[in-house]
Amino acid sequence: MTEDAKTRIEDTVKTNEVVLYMKGTKSMPQCGFSSRVAGVLNYMGVEFKDVNVLADDAIRQGIKDYSDWPTIPQLYVKGEFVGGCDIITEMTLSGELDQLFDENGVAFDKQAAEKIREANG
Repeated sequence: MTEDAKTRIEDTVKTNEVVLYMKGTKSMPQCGFSSRVAGVLNYMGVEFKDVNVLADDAIRQGIKDYSDWPTIPQLYVKGEFVGGCDIITEMTLSGELDQLFDENGVAFDKQAAEKIREANG
């Protein structure tokens, strides 16, 4: 990973409460996995910074090195790597994502989170 990419990634995850490294953008995801995670965050009303890895090869590879995680999307909350699509889906359905947001003071719509669980229960 280039030093520039590492610096940009660190700055992004440390200056934004919630960051999603994804393929595409939150309004126009370009992969099913990115779409699912962005969809959950959008539905739950979470304010998050989206970073389109397709727009920058250094960031696309750099984020994988930074987290030591091979796939995209990647969710960060308060500078900490949370996981990819499968982990975020599991955490959403178990209520762990709500708990993580609560513990970190991240605003979200609790009723929307419950609706996701009801629809997938």
